[in-house]
Amino acid sequence: MRISSRTPAVQRARWERPAFFGLLVATAVLYLVNLGVNGYANAFYSAAVQAGSQSWEAFFYGSSDAGNSITVDKPPAFLWVMELSVRLFGLNSWAILVPEALMGVGTVALLYVIVRRRFSAGAALVAGAALATTPVAALMFRFNNPDALLTLLMVLSLWLVLRGVESGRLRWVVLAGVAVGIAFLTKQLQGFLILPVLVGVYLYCSSLPFVKRVVHLLWAALAVVVAGGWWVAVVGLVPSSSRPYIGGSQTNSFLELTFGYNGLGRVTGDETGSVTGGGGTAGAGSWGATGLLRLFGSEFAGQITWLLPTALVLLVAALVAIGFRQRTPSARSRLATVIALGGSLLVTGLVFSFMGGIFHPYYTVALAPYIAGLVGIGAGVLWERRASWWWRGTAAFAVVVTVVWQWHLLTAASGWQPWIRWVVLVVGVVTAGAVLVPVHGGGLARWSRPVGSVAVVGAVVGAVVTALLGPAAYSIDTVTTAHTGALPSAGPTVAGGGFGGGGGGARGGGGFGGAGGGPGGAAGVGGTGGPGGAGAAGGTGGPGGTGAAGGTGGGTGTGTGAGGGTGTGTGTGTGGGTGTGRAGGGGFGGAGGLLGGSTEVSSTLRKALLEDADDYTWVAATIGSNSAATYQLATGTSVMPIGGFNGSDPSPTLEEFQADVAAGKIHYFIAGSVGQSNGGSDAASEISAWVESTFTSSMIGGVTVYDLTAG
Repeated sequence: MRISSRTPAVQRARWERPAFFGLLVATAVLYLVNLGVNGYANAFYSAAVQAGSQSWEAFFYGSSDAGNSITVDKPPAFLWVMELSVRLFGLNSWAILVPEALMGVGTVALLYVIVRRRFSAGAALVAGAALATTPVAALMFRFNNPDALLTLLMVLSLWLVLRGVESGRLRWVVLAGVAVGIAFLTKQLQGFLILPVLVGVYLYCSSLPFVKRVVHLLWAALAVVVAGGWWVAVVGLVPSSSRPYIGGSQTNSFLELTFGYNGLGRVTGDETGSVTGGGGTAGAGSWGATGLLRLFGSEFAGQITWLLPTALVLLVAALVAIGFRQRTPSARSRLATVIALGGSLLVTGLVFSFMGGIFHPYYTVALAPYIAGLVGIGAGVLWERRASWWWRGTAAFAVVVTVVWQWHLLTAASGWQPWIRWVVLVVGVVTAGAVLVPVHGGGLARWSRPVGSVAVVGAVVGAVVTALLGPAAYSIDTVTTAHTGALPSAGPTVAGGGFGGGGGGARGGGGFGGAGGGPGGAAGVGGTGGPGGAGAAGGTGGPGGTGAAGGTGGGTGTGTGAGGGTGTGTGTGTGGGTGTGRAGGGGFGGAGGLLGGSTEVSSTLRKALLEDADDYTWVAATIGSNSAATYQLATGTSVMPIGGFNGSDPSPTLEEFQADVAAGKIHYFIAGSVGQSNGGSDAASEISAWVESTFTSSMIGGVTVYDLTAG
């Protein structure tokens, strides 16, 4: 039996298409306006984009530099899109970030289509608007991390599986497998998180015979392997001496990267060579407390949870309203949509809540489409049943839940636009009351029909304002503020701790799990400033950071700068973004910092690096990819990132580096230091010590450099 996928669930209204295009235009404006303020955003990936635009080999492997010494610590699919854009339009912020913004518009469009296929246009519009205004979505669809493409591919795979459920055609599930495979080439195992949900939805909701369903899924699995495995196979077959080192691994192995640093290590916390959480200890919990309420904690809540409690309430309401026993094609498709979105939310949310390894707040953008879709569907289902007291009561309860939680989030940012929380409170309370007014029927309903008509309009407008005003305001704050570095965070500064800016969006606030300042961020009271970060009262300045005056244990933290001197650093940027400093740069790894990414290089140093640049494979080498990215973006030439992202990869080894120096491939070594990491190689320290003992240092533009061609 094959279900027709051509029959719409409801009659299309004349206003629907203009409303849909209006949603997309509004989303595009939100994501594109002021886009250049982010500059190169994450300089680590922007430098890789630059390399891929200069070298097709770097393009294919995802190399950090056009000299192809090492790759980034992710597979390269997300870089390919930006690199093609840069090849067409040249290297600039807009060429890098516009594709990310368009991915956001595409994700909103796909979510609208998913919801609209079996629910009302109003439900689809609510879903699309809720996604577009989610703060972490407004952040990451304007940033060059892998998460924008990953989120788009996850929503695409859901849509394709749901089309397969409706039509019974093999092609849809095979295409879904292709989407998941490409998601793997975007961010490895995170692309597989919703695979169990996709399989379960197809097995449970498809009307095909069970054996045929299994056969379809086997074909889809083959599509996943082919779409995601071809690049892995090529990398595995090419001799290691003929390709770049696989960044993030300790054995030059992409499979090790997949199942270790970027895989199971993220769950267990055992990530050899990674930066460590508060206190420098590895293992589960080193990046903050784990558990069911983790996402509601201060550093994550303002990024993603504005409508999360509401979505959970409406998920239950939608499942009860639709029921599990209805087997008509339409009911089955509606149920499949709810299960797909709800299951994806629960599976992804639980993994995020309990993973003990590196977990940054911006990862939560993956949850945004599922939350938004459930809110839209739940609102639509309750609207269809508004004649019943029971369902009106459920709707009122959902509104109250929304008001209470958003009041809490807005109170945490009490110093920022305090009027918003009062508007949400007042409008939300009035809306909850308006929802309860009966709209037709006998008795009181007949008497109150005029009141009911007004109440309906007021309830709809009030519900939209209640649900979207807070996150939309956070999103507007996000798009009007510069975000750079490796740890961006959406929204204004809020109370509470947390890595890279407590409470869901503090720029330069909070620390690892609230204990101290993250790189480039200020510590909470009594906390320890991280690299390039300032300790608050009672706290200690971290490497390259300063302790606040007057605090017990306060003082000046120092860090070895790029110039080889010891300088005081300051934390700037978003969520512990760029670590900068005086007298040599401060912070770990020189100008860029371990997790920073400033592109400020003096004209004197830039001129020296560009001198006879064509004679060298790398005009310079320095420790850490972010520091290398600083000089690479400033000069447009290749800079070798010793040790990869964290400075802890054995790339190159001391012997390999000495051979490159002897062959005249590297002009300068720019001094820096290795930050704290969870094990990993000591090659970077060995190289630094050898250079310092073998060559004579000089100061160029306030930075300590060693001319590797002299002596």
